Amino acid sequence: MPLTEPARVYDLGCGAGNVTRALHRRWPEAELTGVDSSPEMLERAQSELPAANWQQADLAQWRTKAADVIYSNAALHWLGNHQELFPALFRMLTEDGVLAVQMPRMFDAPSHRAMRETAQAGPWRHRLEALLGPPQVAPPEFYYQLLAPHAVELDIWECEYLQILEGPNPVLAWTQGTALRPFLAALEEPERSAFEADFAGRLAALYPPAADGCTLFPFRRLFMVARK
Repeated sequence: MPLTEPARVYDLGCGAGNVTRALHRRWPEAELTGVDSSPEMLERAQSELPAANWQQADLAQWRTKAADVIYSNAALHWLGNHQELFPALFRMLTEDGVLAVQMPRMFDAPSHRAMRETAQAGPWRHRLEALLGPPQVAPPEFYYQLLAPHAVELDIWECEYLQILEGPNPVLAWTQGTALRPFLAALEEPERSAFEADFAGRLAALYPPAADGCTLFPFRRLFMVARK
């Protein structure tokens, strides 16, 4: 069984290799490859785990053959065209191979609605309109319909984690490293700072601190594990 002794394991969107190192501890004999688009992240990953292979690639175009495990944590939500992407990944698996994916699903969260409202409300709107399309991550039923006809086992579930954050307007700080990045990258100063200030004000109203000073931020994630 591949999950007992997989020969080839891939970590898509591996970043600096934090989870790749856990995969190496789990399957030390496997041929392990981390894939990411950032050469800086891959350089850090290589320094921490030289025993693994590190590959720079656009995940939307990445292909391999005969993978026993394809794993991806919080990366595939940056890509579109999931109706073709997920079946393509599944086809790369060996018989009994496993696809395991986690993606945030926050499109309807107050924070992300506020982000879109901010994008539409200012003079920067025409520069941000391309980022205001439908959500990249679909409901769980969508992935069931994609994978169930081809999988012998399929588990799909969602969890909402209550992130307990500290500091001034911590939800802003959280989104600066995730969903807000494309919006800020599309703007130049002074519009970038004006956009961020507008968004910060909306978030402060939506997520006031609790009595102990902490801010509670519900965060929804979608998980799937499919065996071929």
